[in-house]
Amino acid sequence: MHTPASSPVRLILASQSPRRRELLNQIGLEHEVCPADIDETVWPDEAPVPHCERLAREKAHTLAVQFPDAVVVGSDTIVVVDGAILGKPSTAADAVNMLEQLSGREHTVYTAVAVAHGGQTLSGVEAVTVRFRVLSRPQIEAYVRTGEPMDKAGAYGIQGYGATMVEAITGDYYAVMGLPLGRLVELLQALGFVYRFAPLAS
Repeated sequence: MHTPASSPVRLILASQSPRRRELLNQIGLEHEVCPADIDETVWPDEAPVPHCERLAREKAHTLAVQFPDAVVVGSDTIVVVDGAILGKPSTAADAVNMLEQLSGREHTVYTAVAVAHGGQTLSGVEAVTVRFRVLSRPQIEAYVRTGEPMDKAGAYGIQGYGATMVEAITGDYYAVMGLPLGRLVELLQALGFVYRFAPLAS
């Protein structure tokens, strides 16, 4: 029986994160990059998980309206400690302060991913527990001087120099990097797209 050839899918990543790009490339998903311009301010009394998921959905939906022929992936990552959201540091001193809060303790990384196409947006959130080794002030300052923390939630990158600070992780490593790949594929398939370890097809 003849099976019709699958049609290629235009996939857009609503983020300029080089790590998310690397992860999509790693699993063979050809894509374009078009960062979504949205307000990422935390709403009054908004809890961390709903905040994270809302931003991912807004990023995906905003570009899906602009590019109705495409499948759009939006994602957002936050670090939470003592109930407070740690975003990207604004200064080196801010990065040092964040890392001192995380030193020798557990924190939670939440990464939301959303997929939008055809007027529909599906999303989910991965929660990962990360424990840091005890870090001295000179170690923290030396890490901050590398520049790596400055564009990352919680002021560290687990895929870079920051890997040396992590003592243990429980959950999806790729969610800590910024894009939970297993959850992404599930959402794409729920929208009717086929992932066969190659470019996405309909």
